[in-house]
Amino acid sequence: MIWIWQHIESGAWLPLERVRAYSLIVLALGTLAFAGWIAVSDGVIDRNGKPIGTDFSNIYAAGRLTLEGKPADAYDPALQHAAEQRVFGRDVPFYGWHYPPFFLGIAALVATVPYGWGLGLWLVASFAAYLAAIRTILPRRETLLVAAAFPAVFINVGHGHNGFLTTALLGGALLLLHRRPWLAGVLIGLLAYKPQFGVLIPLALLADRRWITMVSAALTVAVLIVLSTGLFGASIWQAFADSTAFTRDVVLEQGGTGWQKIQSIFAATRMWGAGLPVAYAAQFSLAAGIAISLMWLWRSHAAFELKATALAIGSLLATPHVLDYDLMVLAIAFFARHGLDHGFRAGEISLLALTWIMPLLTRSIAGAIELPLGFLVMVAFYIIVLRRALADNSTSRHLHTQIAAA
Repeated sequence: MIWIWQHIESGAWLPLERVRAYSLIVLALGTLAFAGWIAVSDGVIDRNGKPIGTDFSNIYAAGRLTLEGKPADAYDPALQHAAEQRVFGRDVPFYGWHYPPFFLGIAALVATVPYGWGLGLWLVASFAAYLAAIRTILPRRETLLVAAAFPAVFINVGHGHNGFLTTALLGGALLLLHRRPWLAGVLIGLLAYKPQFGVLIPLALLADRRWITMVSAALTVAVLIVLSTGLFGASIWQAFADSTAFTRDVVLEQGGTGWQKIQSIFAATRMWGAGLPVAYAAQFSLAAGIAISLMWLWRSHAAFELKATALAIGSLLATPHVLDYDLMVLAIAFFARHGLDHGFRAGEISLLALTWIMPLLTRSIAGAIELPLGFLVMVAFYIIVLRRALADNSTSRHLHTQIAAA
């Protein structure tokens, strides 16, 4: 047992050759599973009667409504469901449209082609952007393989969701923050299509005095609002505002999506039987603690890689509505880059390995034994980042003292 613990602590059990081998195995198994699933499907309807790419059906149907001149109908659950049924010509489960009006432009774009082609266009384009961002963060030979085999990739593909896009925008913004602050702000502004992930970003930018990026992000959001209002009319915003009640009540508070899919402390406490006041109190307390620690970190002299990693993890932990396909954001590889440059501390390699495989396990484990593995791993990862940042600050202060003395 001591020998096993020593290997887990040191990470010696995971040399680079095993990283490549495990990634190849997961990538091959995942690809075969998807190929088999599509082969036994009835066109774009799988064996369970659901659309291939499940959640993409709401994007496609909303796009069709937009092209028909009825974009506000996407925010009415009954009308949106009827549009989804028209797309497939049969009864299919309802997948709600919960995005701000400016995302209707993307929906309309992918809806100009048949459903299968639209899904392929959506996934291939966003996957390419995701790989480009991760490869730029960590320019190593094995990066593309590990990033492509990340189990959250298969969850995102299976749902036809936007995890690739979210990761590419946030990763790209963090990459460009120093060299192209205006462009970084544009990417952050585009992230407003997932507003629940943008709560902490302004606080980090404020703490680091990133005024150009903040102005750029605000202008980008303003332009998106003006464009969508001009295209769809001011009433589209009322339709969006009215739809948030359904999203809050049914999807989040009642767990319509399934507690095992949601990776927040809010969902964990609800899964354990807590009432709404307790769940909201737990979520608010965690979000407040993360906000305070994140602002401290972004004002400190810690390495930027640690600041970027903490912002990515914190953005997931701070919102009550984060699903397992949103765990794609954990692929932003700044922490791995810092560890490879400066050495990994005890337990960090094993924690990275657990974080990598966790999206494959968290839904089934939560469903079987009500253990919110995804949430717990993210909390552990955030603590490890803060631990490394504290060590980084101590080293930096010691170096400054030596320089001053010299």
